[in-house]
Amino acid sequence: MEIAGLQKLTLIDYPGKLACTVFLAGCNFLCPWCYSKELVLPKEIEKQPKISEKEFFNFLKNRKGLLEGVVLCGGEPTIFKNLPDFAKKIKKLGFFVKLDTNGSNPEMIKELIDKNLIDYVAMDVKLPKQRYAEIFKRKAKIRQIDNSIKLLKEKRVEYEFRTTVVPTIHERGDILNIVHWIRPASKYFLQNFRPEKTINPGFEKIKPYPREFLLEIRKTIAPFFETCLVR
Repeated sequence: MEIAGLQKLTLIDYPGKLACTVFLAGCNFLCPWCYSKELVLPKEIEKQPKISEKEFFNFLKNRKGLLEGVVLCGGEPTIFKNLPDFAKKIKKLGFFVKLDTNGSNPEMIKELIDKNLIDYVAMDVKLPKQRYAEIFKRKAKIRQIDNSIKLLKEKRVEYEFRTTVVPTIHERGDILNIVHWIRPASKYFLQNFRPEKTINPGFEKIKPYPREFLLEIRKTIAPFFETCLVR
């Protein structure tokens, strides 16, 4: 695993648990509004200091009894074939595991669920179904995204869907189309765009939507989810 970052304590990334977040370098998508280019772009990944697996697991062993969970983040963790082995080592130490994913590899997600290697999944639903090809071209196979949505809705693990709402990319109708696709579901979060160090520098000049705009949409879509909030 290419570990390119470690947040030693997070109170928000794993709902209800004290956790750390491990950032795995590499991604199969290229969202122009992404603000983690150091985990996505090969040239930026090369510059990023790496953490060995030995160092990471020594950290976890020293945090037993203090931390409850580990968040596997990226980049996109499911591009790594040895992710199940990595998660298994974490579980053996007694930690809960949360996976952050773009949903492009439902086979990997299913394997992790089948083997009880993850306890929570947060899946980014980036666009309405019909618009994925517009942004990602052939990189996003919509059937794979759809299969991941259906898999999570089986409720074999706790899960949430979330969308980062980006001006110039999303309008109100886009969010409603996403909701039509994923509803009903346990949790759905609207996240406001952050215009900082984006893959496409042009997005750094884009002003996020007012929070009131997202709250208004939330009122409309909330009935379709057990939990629906703006982050």
